[in-house]
Amino acid sequence: SRTAEAGYRVSVPRLPGHGTTWRELEITDGRDWYAGAERAFLDLRAQCSTVFVAGLSMGGALALRLAEHHADDIDGLILVNPALVGHPRLGLVPLAKHLIRTTDSIGSSISKPGVTEHSYPRTPLKAVHAMMRLWADVRARLDLVDCPILLLRSDADDVVPAISRDIVLRQVSSEEITEVALPDSRHVAPLDHDAELIVASTLEFLAGHVRR
Repeated sequence: SRTAEAGYRVSVPRLPGHGTTWRELEITDGRDWYAGAERAFLDLRAQCSTVFVAGLSMGGALALRLAEHHADDIDGLILVNPALVGHPRLGLVPLAKHLIRTTDSIGSSISKPGVTEHSYPRTPLKAVHAMMRLWADVRARLDLVDCPILLLRSDADDVVPAISRDIVLRQVSSEEITEVALPDSRHVAPLDHDAELIVASTLEFLAGHVRR
């Protein structure tokens, strides 16, 4: 909303399987999520001469994938704790999904007291495996990303390993990458103590790259 208040047209698509029930998430995969993001991007691109794509966590992976496929049409990426790998224990998921349908919720990684994230009470392992396959697809083509990037990373992210940030820095072809540390936030940083820092950094990045 702060970005919209600053005069930018904003699109926040609800991806397939998100914002409904974990059972609906269970029957979707990375192709569905990317298709939803791409539809919203193309609709916005038809209305605007300059387009930036932002994403948190898996949304960061989807933003990178859009930049891989639409390099000439994306003017910049804003990535908050982008997920491209998971913790080593996720290596068991391809087998475990056949034995265990769901695990505990992975939402609400937030330090700020009294703030919670709207998330499913259960996480389907089939969807977790689909996310892991999406990560692999994105990592394989990161060299195609060449637009400016604003990369915001929580110092206390307990969901996405720091190596995800290293992979982005090492493998993209972007000549301009602006890093901002979020010292007082966990994974869901836009709802945490550093929310204002994220907003200020984002608005500064947009102002510096909008086509005049």
